[in-house]
Amino acid sequence: MACSLQAVRSDFEKLLSLFTGTFHPLPDRLPQKNTAEEAVQVIQSGFRVFVHGAAATPVPLIEALCQHGLKAGLRNVELLHIHTEGPGTYNKPEYEGIFRSNSLFLAANARKAVMDGRADVIPVFLCEIPLLFRENKIPLDVALISITPPDKHGFCSLGPSVDCTRAAIQNAKYIIGMANRHLPRTIGDGIIHQSHVDTIVECDYPLHELKKGELSPEELKIGKLIAEHLVEDGATLQMGIGSIPDAVLAQLNDHKDLGVHSEMFSDGVVELVENGCITNAKKNIETGSIISSFAVGTKKLYDFMDDNPFVEMCDVSFTNSTAVICQNPKVTAINSCIEVDLTGQVCADSIGEKMYSGFGGQIDFIRGAALGLDGRGKPIIAMPSTTKRGESKIVNMLKNGSGVVTTRAHVHYIVTEYGIAYLFGKNIRQRAYELIRLAHPDHRERLEKEAFERMKCMPSP
Repeated sequence: MACSLQAVRSDFEKLLSLFTGTFHPLPDRLPQKNTAEEAVQVIQSGFRVFVHGAAATPVPLIEALCQHGLKAGLRNVELLHIHTEGPGTYNKPEYEGIFRSNSLFLAANARKAVMDGRADVIPVFLCEIPLLFRENKIPLDVALISITPPDKHGFCSLGPSVDCTRAAIQNAKYIIGMANRHLPRTIGDGIIHQSHVDTIVECDYPLHELKKGELSPEELKIGKLIAEHLVEDGATLQMGIGSIPDAVLAQLNDHKDLGVHSEMFSDGVVELVENGCITNAKKNIETGSIISSFAVGTKKLYDFMDDNPFVEMCDVSFTNSTAVICQNPKVTAINSCIEVDLTGQVCADSIGEKMYSGFGGQIDFIRGAALGLDGRGKPIIAMPSTTKRGESKIVNMLKNGSGVVTTRAHVHYIVTEYGIAYLFGKNIRQRAYELIRLAHPDHRERLEKEAFERMKCMPSP
């Protein structure tokens, strides 16, 4: 099924109108220069503070804010952010009542605080987070961000993390920018003139790095299956973060004219650019450029991004818009999950009642690939068949309390190390058959019995 071109163009024009404003120089206005400790004094009890996330997490500003909170006796300061790197000091028990984290995508440093009732999570599609700020659903008092030092014209960059941060700083009343020389200067929507920043804190803080782990045999098999059977030459790739996307990227060295339009990317993309596999030449949107909203990886990745016109870092309202995604050719969206039930419901944000991450951009790209104008998109959910403890990730029913991110109506391809299942257009009986075929052999008989008890008939093709 493909969306109509007229509808796409109409949605696209509406989308562009959301962020066509530019951070042009403001006459006779320069930021103050302060220490981190001085800069955060502006934050008072009851304030709502946006915190830049991912690789651009401004840890020195956060630490200064935590000390300010203790010394000044602050109460009920809300910290709003996508996933942040670093220790997440504000989530420690001793800061309860001073700060309350409100995650738009949950990170490891906030999970315990959420489980203990000291922090919150907002379920939201990544593409819609900027609307919360632009439509003033969530007003912001202060934004703590990382920026590159101003260039000779006074322009700074948000570096590797534009995502929802552009919308946040457009709508925050006060902006504190941590000018960090380690931040790569990126092209795209993350350019901001220093005159829009109220206070600049000069800092020399190494970026957060995420190094590749060793891939398991199961992950390598999954990567090979996807690379050989689902990724075509000239495809436009979206991939999340983690071992499964890394395993796929590692197997694409023989592909040609691949493109990248993704909410995020990591080191594996750099290697494919260097090998000539990623050219972005076949893309219809921003032809010739990698399009992303944030990136997390190693210093090699950040060096690759620095002042590189081949990479455009964009507002996530653009990168994750279905109206934009579906215009690219052969959109191949590769995402992972926690578990899948026998009807095709995909849980990716929680483990039972425990919140683990968030919606992120999974459904944005699953839908965008499914609605591709060329009819050749491939929405993929990939996972090992079992957890590290040997529990099946294909289950009769999701754990009690688990959330559904990709619904049974949205799901198309499921991949484990045992093969590929195509579920779109199949009934529940057929889906159960296909998914049991992808389960680990140790669990197939039990799943067949549970499926029979549930459906009153045997799973069959």
